[in-house]
Amino acid sequence: MAIEVRNVSKAFGVTPVLNDVSIDVSAGSLTALLGPSGGGKSTLLRVIAGLESPDSGTVVISGVDATALPPQRRDVGFVFQHYAAFKHMTVFKNVAFGLEIRKRPKDEIRRRVRELLELVHLESFADRFPAQLSGGQRQRMALARALAVEPKVLLLDEPFGALDAQVRKELRSWLRRLHDEVHVTTVFVTHDQEEAIEVADTIVVLADGRVKQVGSPAEVYDNPADTFVMRFLGPVTELGGQLVRPHDIEIATAPEEGSVPATVSRILRLGFEVRVELQVDGQEVWAQATRSVVEGLELRSGQTVHVRPGPAARPLALSVS
Repeated sequence: MAIEVRNVSKAFGVTPVLNDVSIDVSAGSLTALLGPSGGGKSTLLRVIAGLESPDSGTVVISGVDATALPPQRRDVGFVFQHYAAFKHMTVFKNVAFGLEIRKRPKDEIRRRVRELLELVHLESFADRFPAQLSGGQRQRMALARALAVEPKVLLLDEPFGALDAQVRKELRSWLRRLHDEVHVTTVFVTHDQEEAIEVADTIVVLADGRVKQVGSPAEVYDNPADTFVMRFLGPVTELGGQLVRPHDIEIATAPEEGSVPATVSRILRLGFEVRVELQVDGQEVWAQATRSVVEGLELRSGQTVHVRPGPAARPLALSVS
């Protein structure tokens, strides 16, 4: 394992932030720490980086007990949400900074920086200053700077949180491609479920300072450990005392085995997808369908239909917590 966190607890004053947290991060993997605000994600990342000291527990990086090591001796690269760029330095000098303070030969620095700027598609911006870059370009510069010293582990704290939605989508696809090229062990913090599912090999769901579930995106989404994870990892609706993914609900105009009657209360078209809002025994339920399904059934408000979880559904009883 590249990173082994064992029984780590951390409190700020009387407020517990991490409670007996243990995780393993495989070498060369891309792992997301996912959860709501205040769940302990960033604190765990900072403990791994050495920017916070745990009250108890251990952190092992590449087989070395790093619990008491200062950040500069952990061989990690760290990228913050707000870039932390040196405003008075060019892009080239920003990326070269870590190599220069390590007194690497000038020829090696030039070669390494040029390689990285090409890797992050900023080779034509080497002489610009951070203020002359877009948000996405500044974040790519920050990633190049973190990679310059060839860290064993790359830690990213909400790396795209300060960017607009479209740039976030572009950069997370780029991050996945970049990781597949450099294969550095990477851990990133996010509260964006779609981002974690799209980018990560492994998702660690954290809430209230505890690990709720660890698994691949498919495992965590399709087989949530409890109702919290299911609710957090995508849309859900309640049907018959169970949580069900709305896209797993089947709608029919005639009764079918296992179905219950429902009244269509609203039909909302969202591009290709359609949100069908229903009333089942006085309870609000919604289903996600395609326009072709809705048009084929000729659905309309006030219509009585019949709904049930489809064959691919994996409902979770509401009593599970």
